[in-house]
Amino acid sequence: MLDPSTLDTVLPVTPEAPRAATAPPLVRGHMPARPWLGLRAGLSQALRQFWQRASLAAAAQPSAPWEHAAARRRRIFLCSVLTLTVLATGWLALELPTAPDTATQAVQILQLSLFALLFAWVCAGFATALMGFIVRLRGDRHALSAAAVRHRPLPEDARTALVMPICNEHVPTVFAGLRATCESLAAVGAHRHFDLYILSDSADPRLWEAEHAAWGRLRAALAASGITMQIYYRRRKLRTRRKAGNVADFCRRWGRRYRYMVVLDADSVMSGSCLTDLVRLMEAHPRAGIIQTLPQAVGQTTLHARAQQFASRVTGRLYTLGMQYWQLGESHYWGHNAIIRVEPFMAHCGLADVPGHGPLAGEILSHDFIEAALMRRAGYHVWLVSDLGGSYEQNPPNLVEELQRDRRWCQGNLQNFQLIAEPGLHPVHRVMLATGAMAYVSAPLWLSFLALGVAHWLHAASGDAGLPPHHLLALWGVSFALLMLPRVLAVVAVWLRGEQRDFGGMPALIRSACAEAALSVAQAPVRMVAHTGFVIAALTGWRIGWTSPAREALTLRWRDVLRRFGPAGALAACTVLALGSAHLSALPWLLPVALPLLLAAPLAVWTSRSGRRAVTLMIPEERSAPRVLRSAWRYARDPVLRVA
Repeated sequence: MLDPSTLDTVLPVTPEAPRAATAPPLVRGHMPARPWLGLRAGLSQALRQFWQRASLAAAAQPSAPWEHAAARRRRIFLCSVLTLTVLATGWLALELPTAPDTATQAVQILQLSLFALLFAWVCAGFATALMGFIVRLRGDRHALSAAAVRHRPLPEDARTALVMPICNEHVPTVFAGLRATCESLAAVGAHRHFDLYILSDSADPRLWEAEHAAWGRLRAALAASGITMQIYYRRRKLRTRRKAGNVADFCRRWGRRYRYMVVLDADSVMSGSCLTDLVRLMEAHPRAGIIQTLPQAVGQTTLHARAQQFASRVTGRLYTLGMQYWQLGESHYWGHNAIIRVEPFMAHCGLADVPGHGPLAGEILSHDFIEAALMRRAGYHVWLVSDLGGSYEQNPPNLVEELQRDRRWCQGNLQNFQLIAEPGLHPVHRVMLATGAMAYVSAPLWLSFLALGVAHWLHAASGDAGLPPHHLLALWGVSFALLMLPRVLAVVAVWLRGEQRDFGGMPALIRSACAEAALSVAQAPVRMVAHTGFVIAALTGWRIGWTSPAREALTLRWRDVLRRFGPAGALAACTVLALGSAHLSALPWLLPVALPLLLAAPLAVWTSRSGRRAVTLMIPEERSAPRVLRSAWRYARDPVLRVA
């Protein structure tokens, strides 16, 4: 058994690697955390400063060309969303009959308010995808591009740390990806510019041994290949603040040794050319604080994961490019597969606890959006670069794992919303905090709007003052069309760019898009009900565990699936029987939601099964995998290298 007290010193490792330092000498630095005001105090201060807005706005006028372009694009984006929302809501208001009493009028106002908010949410997604469609075809001259810096030499003093925080992870997957990444760096002759840190928060002593053995084997394998690269392994004794705390611990101990760090997730695989291009981009843009790659989801074989991989590669790319189009240098950071300028990160991105005593107080759970907002507040830019290939991750293998991840993200995003009024945050990052919360709060809002629609449908024949059923169906149809059109645009973009062969050909691409859309529609009510429960749990203080997701595909057991989805299915069945038998006209409203809930368990089990990769739902990496991915997959399957 390993002695935890020795893991920061010198240890014997394997016969192939007799002795090795698990960590370099300390070069301590500070990472101060500025206290938050909190939502109530932040809003109060914002109201007090209301009359100073004109002078503050004048001081914050954009200066760089990309800032002018971003301001113009955001105005177009906002005007488009507001125009569509006002037109649709105005038409809905005109079609509503006069309310006979105050109670009915209140219900009408609630229905109009819910519709306006939800329709604006749908329109924002459509407008973002439309902008992404334009970028896919025409490019964006204001965006950062790796092609513009690829010819530059890599500076000798641009030392970069690859930081891999892990916590109770699947050891073969982690170290297979790391070995492939290191070998890819060596293939481009850049491995001497990078050091690798494996930062473990694992709690199981058996995992400590497995990780340490895998670290020794990784070093031995690279040394046998003639790759000289510093690879360190550290297990924290005090596992505080989860991943963000682990990274902050690294910064305080060794951050001053490096100009940059690339944060990896446990399932990350990155090519050497991608990593070196990230460093070149940082060198070319000194005010860039974070540059985020666009990780491609790969490597899973279940139907659920392959559908998600296809969606993220085709439709998801439009949304990402659309966000890049109107965010530019005030973009997202997703917490991994990104490069960070260490000095300003240490100076400005320390995370204090969220003040208060409620369920959303305490240490920050979802750190990435907050760190991006703090970096921008400090005057540095946050970019998303979409033309950087060679950045990969994995999706959850099944619906249950996806919802477990969403539950963590939901609580984190709702907590982050409390920081929306913090002084100095850029408006775009305030919008990100709001949309992060809305991504989950929209679920109970949709459920409420649906309930109102059912109620109006049931009482329409009795002369109630609700909206006539055919008008409600028209509004649902328009909303559904706005949700589906990005998928059509995504397929058209692939065709216009001549990339359909990478997806198995045009017939296979269309078949894949239809299959993914059908599965998404079937799973949407399940996600809506689950996210509604997550929001209620987060707001009522139902604390959750923060465990690592599964990295390997495992077929779900019927017992587990029925325990998770059975109650929602039973409730849906009772609702259909109770209302449908008395009011057959309610079935068109009930069945689109009730039927997927009834079939949620068998659908989850069926889509969790691994199988042979078919042409349907094919992505380019399945047709012709890059070398770094082939290496990672081979090492993960090799029984000699599977140390756990």
